[in-house]
Amino acid sequence: MESVVLEDSSATAGTASRSGVWEVAGIALAVAVIHLLTNGRYGFHRDEFQFLSDARHLDWGFVAYPPVTPFLERVGLQLFGVSMVGLRMFSVIAQAMAIVVTGLMARQLGGGRLAQIEAALVVATSALPVFEGTEFQYSSFDYLWWVLIAYFVIRLLKTENPKWWVAIGVFVGLGLMTKYTILFFIAGIFSGLVLTPARRFLGSIWFWIGVTIALVIFAPNFVWQVRHGFISEHFLQHIHIRDVRQGRANGFIKDQFIICTNPVAAPLWIVGLVCFLRDRRYRLLAWMYLVPLALFAFGKGRGYYLAAAYPMLMAMGSVARERWVASRTRPWRLAVQGLFFTALIAWGVLVFAIIVPLASSGPLRQFALKYNGDLREEIGWDELVRTVAGIRDSLPPEQRESVAVLVGNYGEQGAVEILGAAYHLPMPISMTNSAWLRGYPAVPPSTLMVVGFSREAAEKAFTSCRLAGHNGNSEGVKNEESQSHPDIFVCGSPRLPWPEFWKEYQNYG
Repeated sequence: MESVVLEDSSATAGTASRSGVWEVAGIALAVAVIHLLTNGRYGFHRDEFQFLSDARHLDWGFVAYPPVTPFLERVGLQLFGVSMVGLRMFSVIAQAMAIVVTGLMARQLGGGRLAQIEAALVVATSALPVFEGTEFQYSSFDYLWWVLIAYFVIRLLKTENPKWWVAIGVFVGLGLMTKYTILFFIAGIFSGLVLTPARRFLGSIWFWIGVTIALVIFAPNFVWQVRHGFISEHFLQHIHIRDVRQGRANGFIKDQFIICTNPVAAPLWIVGLVCFLRDRRYRLLAWMYLVPLALFAFGKGRGYYLAAAYPMLMAMGSVARERWVASRTRPWRLAVQGLFFTALIAWGVLVFAIIVPLASSGPLRQFALKYNGDLREEIGWDELVRTVAGIRDSLPPEQRESVAVLVGNYGEQGAVEILGAAYHLPMPISMTNSAWLRGYPAVPPSTLMVVGFSREAAEKAFTSCRLAGHNGNSEGVKNEESQSHPDIFVCGSPRLPWPEFWKEYQNYG
């Protein structure tokens, strides 16, 4: 079989392909509504506090990521204030758009209504895409850019119109300004161009216009990296070593089935990959998956890094499956479809029960907290800030005049900075990621409330430390703060002079 895709938009797809659009939009809207109704429960995740802090200090780059996500967070702050539902709105929109674009990819590949609905529903019930709608994360937008790039590559290969490189260049540029792992996807695109008949586009002026657009969009962040000694590279090396050491990179292959996709749909994306490999026109898309897969697998990347490469495979697999189902007798069609969609939705229900905060109390909430570590990380931040404020208020007046909050990680930093405003807490001092670049106060404080340090670490770094309070939560939920950083200390100045202390305690996290 030379190609599983019918010749473009032939009459066999025609009306059916158009009729699936509204159903796909309905799936995306339903998922978005669920997120909007539940995203106000619990609290901010520690990662979201880092974005919130960086959003108040906009720049062309940050230690942990490029600038698009903090910029969008700044827009959200201007529109909604410190609102979980409002600030997470952009992630919800990104996930809904990814679902719709997946359906559109199936349509462009010749799929009818069934293929479009199926492809969209698989993405809507896969763990990683569902998670992306629950928090404000850079991976939410990174996911969308990958899906859009794949869509425009399909448009390029289908129409043979090189002008589609302009759209590809725009979203590659946005991807570079969102999350650096898109470089692996770019490697897949270039490898596919060289290894397939699509290499003819390398001679097109439109290809080079697309490359130029991507580089122009990325240029401000590249200049920022040059000015800061490519600090993000050091950060990424540190984080990668930490992830490998802690076992976060283990189970990469398993994660492709459990986290990146709905495991019930595994035959779809496998068939989709085979179909792309066997199709001369669309073979480039196979390499857009295989090259990042190989690089992440051998480089010990985390399992979810490849999640955004699966929608294009699902789209092609759904088209092939639709054709196969159409060739069966009616009883077989009904039986196969009923079993498949029942299993698909059943897994989706489980995924939503674990990942989405569907309930604010009761057994369903306890079930989610038991199996979802990210939800546990959303609990206790208000209590932490309130405790720190209480410690500040208990200090003698002479100490309160020159007191600061020094924190050990970006979650504590963002919580004190964002939530602490209601208690008139001072701007926290943090040595983690971009906060380290902002430095310490021009007039260093003489008294420090130290959060996120063990007793041993606090006494090693600071003078005159005493235990002043505890960091936990009234619900007894076990998370990083309650287990790893349970104590809060009041200390004197660092044992080293501030410039030496700042250099010695730079931290990546």
